[in-house]
Amino acid sequence: MPIQLLSTDFDGTVFAEFEQPPVPRELQDLIAQLQAAGVIWLINTGRDMAALMECLGRGHLVVRPDYLVLVEREIYRREDGRYVAVEDWNQRCRQDHEKLFQCVRRDLPALQHWINQRFDATVYEDLYSPLCMIAANSQDADTIVDYLDAYARSVPGLSIVRNDVYARFSHSAYSKGTALGEIQRLLDLSPESTLAAGDHYNDLPMLSALYARHLLAPANAIEPVRDAVLSQGGFVSQALCGQGVLDGLRRLLDPSGGRTPTLAGARRNSRGPSSK
Repeated sequence: MPIQLLSTDFDGTVFAEFEQPPVPRELQDLIAQLQAAGVIWLINTGRDMAALMECLGRGHLVVRPDYLVLVEREIYRREDGRYVAVEDWNQRCRQDHEKLFQCVRRDLPALQHWINQRFDATVYEDLYSPLCMIAANSQDADTIVDYLDAYARSVPGLSIVRNDVYARFSHSAYSKGTALGEIQRLLDLSPESTLAAGDHYNDLPMLSALYARHLLAPANAIEPVRDAVLSQGGFVSQALCGQGVLDGLRRLLDPSGGRTPTLAGARRNSRGPSSK
């Protein structure tokens, strides 16, 4: 079995809002087979718990992830049908963010004024960041993120997390990549046995050989993601969203084009989740 841990972004990677079903049934079936063979499935998303659970429910998924990374940093594992916080990591994450954000609060009015004077953008605070931004279009987002990134370089530990026209402040020590690394540590798994799939800017930290030997992007991935995946020997599918992930998984599991022999053998030889 080439992988033991599957880390996928959600929106635009396995989930397509306006498709029916939003997650292709063939992909769900393959993930279910992988889980039966002992592979751990992790949804690594910028959504919070409520937003993700709503989408999973509306999508009528027949499979459930074993782990979640929410808002690109908090870790939860599935126990008895519910998701339980990995409290050591999450508590440290919250404390580090609170301490960092105290350092930037005095600069927030000036940052917000700069944005509002130049762009038709929404700037607000939420539970996860004192400065969040929704730009009117991608071009405006490019300029605003460049400005915020220049400011972030003046504050040790501060970074900008972006997904399309959305952006927010975050701590550079906590990302989709470092959260994936923590899950690997908890499960005693290595990057060599990990596949990561994503499509947008906030996926770049996990789309790295530091965290995943096998990298995958669907056809709708933005150019920086495609470049990052290809430059590290990964695969970019010609199919969109979940169909692209399905395509990539099939190629990895059986490059010759077969579908089931690899999985059947893996079920016989897998250690299973309980032994990880």
